Amino acid sequence: MSSAQVSGAHGTGQDAEIFTQNTGYDLADHFLACAKLGRYLTVASGNRFVITDDFRDVNLIHEAAAVAAIYSKDFLVAQAALMPLSGSIATMQSSVRDKYERLFHLIEEQTLSEDVRYTAKSLIESRFRESEIKAIEAELGGKISPARIRYRAFLDIVKQLMDRKIDAKTFVEEFKAFTQDVAGRLDFGIYSFCLDSLFRSLQVPATAKKLLVLEIISYPTLIRRELLSNILAYPGQTRDLIEFASSMIERQLDPEAVIEIDLLKGLKLRRFSMDAISQLATKSIIQSMH
Repeated sequence: MSSAQVSGAHGTGQDAEIFTQNTGYDLADHFLACAKLGRYLTVASGNRFVITDDFRDVNLIHEAAAVAAIYSKDFLVAQAALMPLSGSIATMQSSVRDKYERLFHLIEEQTLSEDVRYTAKSLIESRFRESEIKAIEAELGGKISPARIRYRAFLDIVKQLMDRKIDAKTFVEEFKAFTQDVAGRLDFGIYSFCLDSLFRSLQVPATAKKLLVLEIISYPTLIRRELLSNILAYPGQTRDLIEFASSMIERQLDPEAVIEIDLLKGLKLRRFSMDAISQLATKSIIQSMH
């Protein structure tokens, strides 16, 4: 697993094409469906999570970027989604510009992220000056770049584990330090890709994987749900690890959390659609009220 592999998995090839082109699937609706399920945003194919780099594409569907700015659980992604929306406003005809300004007011009012609210407000107040946009882009880059450098350094630790130069316990301590360093500063999509690669690799010892499962169990609900369901849904996962992860989930989490992980696993295995899971979740909430 290298930084080149990470780059290749986030923003090039078929996934990037799916992300930037509307080929019969409304990406804005897809993002909204993710938000309704309380998920991190994914590309329409569901194969990976959206990262900040995805919003650099000039062909990005603006409606999707607006939904991402409002609803993304990854606040770095939400802030990055503002950039393609603001970049061309200064050159727009007044009627179109008015519509975009109203959109920014909507984002400011409804976004889940305080940073996005502040950014949208500052862009509106500056009348979308190019200097203001560049300053915001530089600030966002200042948050992301150090975390990605730390990520690349962590890949060396992963290689040491694969080469059996460090043991599983030492690796997990390094992983905990890495996680603490990048928390809130690394795109969730890249962090998830890192974990997925670890769990899929046959070169990573089973002991290390099981220790990682025990770490993830204690993560915040949304992150834990995505990461654990990824482990359980991977087609090539070993039976031993699936049984271990399932056992820990059953033992340590409450029944509602267990059901949520199982439903999301079903979605990733294409056993359910987003609409079906949304209906099941609504039904569960109604039943719990009686």
